Amino acid sequence: MATITKLPSGRWRAQVRRAGISRGETFTLKRDAQAWAQRLEVQVEHITASGYQPVPEAYKVSDLIEGYARECNMGGKTKKATHAMLTRELGSISLKRLNSIHLRDFIDKRVKAGAGGVTIAADLSFLGAILKWGKHSRLFDLPTDLARDARRDLATRKLSTRSNERDREPTQDELNRLFAYWTGNRRQKIPMATICAFALATTMRQDEICSIALEDVNFEKRSVIIRDRKDPRKKEGNHQTVPLLPAAWAIVEPIIADRQVGPVFPYEASSVSTAFTRACTKLGIDDLRFHDLRHKATSDLFRLGLSIPDVALLTGHKTWTQLKRYTHTRAEDVHAALKALTKTEVEAA
Repeated sequence: MATITKLPSGRWRAQVRRAGISRGETFTLKRDAQAWAQRLEVQVEHITASGYQPVPEAYKVSDLIEGYARECNMGGKTKKATHAMLTRELGSISLKRLNSIHLRDFIDKRVKAGAGGVTIAADLSFLGAILKWGKHSRLFDLPTDLARDARRDLATRKLSTRSNERDREPTQDELNRLFAYWTGNRRQKIPMATICAFALATTMRQDEICSIALEDVNFEKRSVIIRDRKDPRKKEGNHQTVPLLPAAWAIVEPIIADRQVGPVFPYEASSVSTAFTRACTKLGIDDLRFHDLRHKATSDLFRLGLSIPDVALLTGHKTWTQLKRYTHTRAEDVHAALKALTKTEVEAA
């Protein structure tokens, strides 16, 4: 039970001691002290029964999202953009009253805006992570399954949550045309031919290429450290040492001879992407992205005969499921591999 005491000053002191919790507060009016004590007792009963505290009445979804952002790593641009969008679309809702109807309306609005099933599923997964953080880090009694159930229900709306695996690779003719365009363009400030050649020799993403530092290049081992490499579970601190194969080393070696510190390629990844897209448009090369170079580079490594562990070391993939999305083995590749194997066996005999 709460104790309400009148102080010599004329103010009222409310004290609640229950289930190991002891809190007190002072008020000008007795009724305010009684109301506060009653609310606190309800909260204590709730905590005793469930292990979690009820969400405060004035607490909004935006408050939870902002709390998550302050305490947790928000990652890259995509995560930050999703954070801003969730705040905009759901932030004004009372967290205590967040329910499946709110998420139904949220999905309707996202579909109307043109978002696909994969994007909406990612939005809901992020919201689910925030709700779990609120329950287990802030001990709020929250429906953590709410976002998960809404994500599962996307299938009933005929919204596919599986992305289409891309298998586009640049042809040799397309690469020849691109390299000739960049080499002959005196206004081209970014050495796109060199950067693309490096991408094809290493399987690196454009942001990885633009972030590797000369200080992380090991001259003796001919390797480089890629820091905070992309990973579905943990990017921050995911530093990987990868070998620089002969074609890649031939590009890096003269740069090291010139300088020993700073980025190997001191250019913004977004600028590299823009320059690549602009060249494709200029040359009439349809549906080709910089990231497609990674697909070709990975497939070429397998065509050379490298094993799955060898290729995974270069690409940074942890599982075969992740790696095989970048592997586009063709019928002629199998014939070539068998021919090379037969030739080796004949020479050995």
